[in-house]
Amino acid sequence: MKIEYAIIIKNKTRLESLIDRFNTKAQAQFYIESLGGNFQEYVDEHDTFYHSFLEVQTQLSKIIKNKIVEKEFIPSYIFSEKNLIVVIGQDGLVANVAKYSKNVPIVAINPDEERYDGVLLPFNTKNFLNGINSVINESFSSNKMEFAEVVLNDGQKLLAVNDLFIGISSHSSARYKVTLNGKEEIHSSSGIIVSTKTGSTGWLSSIFNMAFGLLGDVGIEYPKLSEDDLYFVVREPFKSKRTQTSICGGKLKKGTQLIIESLMPNNGFIFSDGIEKDFLQFNSGATAEIKLSDESAVLVIN
Repeated sequence: MKIEYAIIIKNKTRLESLIDRFNTKAQAQFYIESLGGNFQEYVDEHDTFYHSFLEVQTQLSKIIKNKIVEKEFIPSYIFSEKNLIVVIGQDGLVANVAKYSKNVPIVAINPDEERYDGVLLPFNTKNFLNGINSVINESFSSNKMEFAEVVLNDGQKLLAVNDLFIGISSHSSARYKVTLNGKEEIHSSSGIIVSTKTGSTGWLSSIFNMAFGLLGDVGIEYPKLSEDDLYFVVREPFKSKRTQTSICGGKLKKGTQLIIESLMPNNGFIFSDGIEKDFLQFNSGATAEIKLSDESAVLVIN
């Protein structure tokens, strides 16, 4: 299939978000500096991003027609098999785009290698055309990005590239029944994180970092996941007469399901990839089945 359009995905910089909040750059600067912050850091980050962005857009326009889509419109944007997706931004933006990509190849570019880790950003402004041309010529190499999937008993579904969070939208405890491999428990906790291999270096790693910090070198290791594995962790499980704590985490191999039944009359929810707007309500009567999804995304590599 001939690629006809490149869809460039970007997000607002922190400076742009500040200006949206305070209406002008000067007011944003006054606010940050009055609290002792370094406003110039926001400016430098913004300038670096747009220098890279304009370079990418200029070079890309010499090869293929393209248009820009902001991150906020991705959930409602319909990608075509005649598209190529070009993401320029942080790793999280790749994750946000991937679950809506419908197997359209993604060329992900790191616009600021001094600031961004780039775990999901194989390209930079100097070599991204290699990825673009390889997709156009149908000769590209890629990594498959697997998704975690949650399906509710009413048929609603949510995908996650990095992680799912099952909990409550307040500082109260989440209450639910969890079932794994035929064993059931009632939990009261701060919620459950379910991570993919892609997301295992993010939120999930913070749980293990906390354990390392508290316990030192006692043989705890970061989970080693394959592409077909998920890993779940219960946050701050509370043990009482009515609640248990033996199902607190572990690997979910392909074909294994984690079943969670909500015992929360209200404010229960499930969100994906750290985006609270991308959520399902999860209140009493709702049951969630969590597993590795059959869907995946295509990340072009260099």
